[in-house]
Amino acid sequence: MRVVSDTGEQLGIMSSAQALRMAESRNLDLVKIAPMAKPPVVKIMDYGKYRFEQSRREKEARKNQRVVELKEIRLSVGIDKHDFDTKVNHALRFLEQGHKVKVSIRFRGREMAHANLAHVNMKAFAEACAELSSVERVPKLEGRQMLMFLAPKDKPNK
Repeated sequence: MRVVSDTGEQLGIMSSAQALRMAESRNLDLVKIAPMAKPPVVKIMDYGKYRFEQSRREKEARKNQRVVELKEIRLSVGIDKHDFDTKVNHALRFLEQGHKVKVSIRFRGREMAHANLAHVNMKAFAEACAELSSVERVPKLEGRQMLMFLAPKDKPNK
């Protein structure tokens, strides 16, 4: 086995019994680092301390990661100006918080004949949110609804 000390210094190649005696003389553990290597690499270390530090690093990484949620805004084919502006404001708030926004228009009854109006509404919505978002997926008709996805733009680092 190739043995590495707790300070990272190469101690050379020796038998497992010798390596284990050396670790026990220092009151440390013998841990396999690369068992598939030829010869296997082991390190003399305090395994309990190593596990504790590793869990602390993982906990810190989880705390710093950002969960992106998908928020949905529903429009209608015949939406009026004020309702449209309210929906845009909601979408802008979601985008500022770093969430993705799914914009959908559900067609009811004879509204399917006016898919072009829904397309116009979607384009206007995307233009109204263009400052804070980019269109991740263009408006597309799927069955009785039209969907579009907006993703927040990356903020320049200051």
